[in-house]
Amino acid sequence: MQDTQTTPPHAATGLVSFVGAGPGDPELLTIKGRKAIEDAGLVLYAGSLVPPGVVACARPDALVADSAPLTLEQCHALVRDAALAGRNVARVHTGDPSLYGALREQAQLLDRDGIPWRVIPGVTAACAAAAAAGVTFTVPEATQSLIISRLEGRTPVPEQERLAALAAHKTSLAVYLSAQSAPLLQAELARSLPPETPVLCAHRAGWPNQQLHWTSLGNLARCVEEHGITSQTVFLILPGQLKKGAASRLYAANFSHGRRKGGQES
Repeated sequence: MQDTQTTPPHAATGLVSFVGAGPGDPELLTIKGRKAIEDAGLVLYAGSLVPPGVVACARPDALVADSAPLTLEQCHALVRDAALAGRNVARVHTGDPSLYGALREQAQLLDRDGIPWRVIPGVTAACAAAAAAGVTFTVPEATQSLIISRLEGRTPVPEQERLAALAAHKTSLAVYLSAQSAPLLQAELARSLPPETPVLCAHRAGWPNQQLHWTSLGNLARCVEEHGITSQTVFLILPGQLKKGAASRLYAANFSHGRRKGGQES
């Protein structure tokens, strides 16, 4: 992988920034991401997933293009031509570029052509959904892990990462790209989790028409059908919500750390 912090190999070569657009709310775009868009001569964004408001801060003379109808090669041609002409590029991805964002293959093409690039992280849908619902993924003494995965579709999933196997850990799960196969998702999770397991179905988290629907694992498929949420939906599977858990030790009176010496609890 190219060192993304080095000076471009040629002064005339633009820098390509993979910008995490967040879940849809323009105010959840990071300051660094916004600056990259404002500075770009080409803003290439996934219009099927990123609202136009996220890229509305582009400068007036920038080319703003929707990548949704384009192939990888067509996207790269636009990016390459702009960068080699000395223009910075903002390649805007929904959520965070490191999750289901085709980052690796785009970066390989840039490396091949000697074009410098960097990644600017964004808020992923699972975190936006948890924030909107006011829940946490971690509950002390109940669950301390979050697993992010998806059902197998046109993109295969390794056998060891099947959802039933991951759910057997009984930790929090965020399941992406699986709403169109909700009955199969329910059946797969039910192999390892009880039907009363709390599930949050979050559709278009961060968009103006956001939908949050609490249900149980046993009613997951019915919830999806009733509300017609067959795309842009993340499922938060939260078995830890069934457990009482405990208060965090971080703020306990008798808990010492580098900033505070704890005493005995009264």
